[in-house]
Amino acid sequence: MIQIGVQTGGIEEAHGIDGAYRLIHEAGFDAADANIDHLYSYQAIMGHQKMPVFDASDKDCVEYFRPWKEAAEKYGIDNYQAHAPFPSYIRDESGEQNDYMIQALKKCIIGCDYMNCRRLIIHPFFLGYHEQMDPQTEWDVNIERYSRLIPEAKKYGVIVCLENMFTGYRGKIYSACCSDIDSACRYIDTLNEIAGQKCFGFCLDTGHLLLLGKDIKNTMMQLGDRIEAFHVHDNDGKDDQHLAPYMGVLDWNRFVEGLHAIRYDKTLSFETYNIWNVIDRELCPDFLRFIARTGRMFARRVAESD
Repeated sequence: MIQIGVQTGGIEEAHGIDGAYRLIHEAGFDAADANIDHLYSYQAIMGHQKMPVFDASDKDCVEYFRPWKEAAEKYGIDNYQAHAPFPSYIRDESGEQNDYMIQALKKCIIGCDYMNCRRLIIHPFFLGYHEQMDPQTEWDVNIERYSRLIPEAKKYGVIVCLENMFTGYRGKIYSACCSDIDSACRYIDTLNEIAGQKCFGFCLDTGHLLLLGKDIKNTMMQLGDRIEAFHVHDNDGKDDQHLAPYMGVLDWNRFVEGLHAIRYDKTLSFETYNIWNVIDRELCPDFLRFIARTGRMFARRVAESD
């Protein structure tokens, strides 16, 4: 039975973590995508800043994840997945910051276990348009760095999820790591072979897929049971807007057909935080309910297709 989830980001900024889970519960969601990336901002990563949570011991670091754990328990919400800090990899001549990111990601895996969250989305290790690595170097970097997370993934029972990415230049969207689905499948299969068990899966981002003009159903069929999580959102095909379904141009009928084709029975998690920027705050709880109802409709239509 498909559960319906939504990310805590966007809501957290407006109402705090406890308030986010309360609104998620009241809107009718079953699950959350916990935005633990808020523990380490983009600006802090780019500025090579160290954070107390990631310098703490394995035992002590879990205290920083307590707000998400307690709020989920309080409101009966499943922390189905979480989003790790990003970017995972930057241009770093000394290598010190990129090594610190591995340390941070390991702590996030520990935090996920503490939160009873079994899937952690970790963006692939890649650089932007002007700094991009050649394909073989990018492959080697990703295999090496994801492999360093295997001991923690095994120990704490957390599946690390890769995600399809994009980059841009002069208003044009270009492919980035894991946007090629053949390559994404190869990454997951290779990493699980290295691990000797399933430690890696895929988080399919519908908005990123749309930006690159890829068919949603065919992509889902290609990935199959490698899909462990979703970032479900819409856009105009030009910008990564993170809007609710039907506010953009994605073919949601093809999306439902894809879910049915792969017999998806996990959680559909929406990454629609931008409603908190484009909709009046007073109306946002109503939009959350709309998103939850949309997810229920998708799940019902998948079931009715059998």
